[in-house]
Amino acid sequence: QVQLVESGGGLVQPGGSLRLSCAASESIRTIDAMAWYRQTPGKERELVATITRRDTTKYADSVKGRFTISRENAKNTVYLQMNSLKSDDTAVYFCKGIDNRFGVVYEYWGQGTQVTVSS
Repeated sequence: QVQLVESGGGLVQPGGSLRLSCAASESIRTIDAMAWYRQTPGKERELVATITRRDTTKYADSVKGRFTISRENAKNTVYLQMNSLKSDDTAVYFCKGIDNRFGVVYEYWGQGTQVTVSS
């Protein structure tokens, strides 16, 4: 069971930047994909960005051009660089790992980190 711990959330003004980190308890080198989701009260969890084992990335339309997902295998860490933040980006951000091992899909979630964009 891979443990994921997010950090880096906080309060930031509109237009500002934050970098979220997701530290894994084991190597992420072979995990098929890592992703960032976000959730606000009363809404479903929304996929923000994904990065595969081969560093292929995808983004939600709402964050394209502003957010960047990356991974540093040596530190077992995935990052989400968030620039030009808007009030709509306020949410709890979760890290997720998705791993397919011999046809069985495993999903790992972190506990989340709060991001608040407000003046």
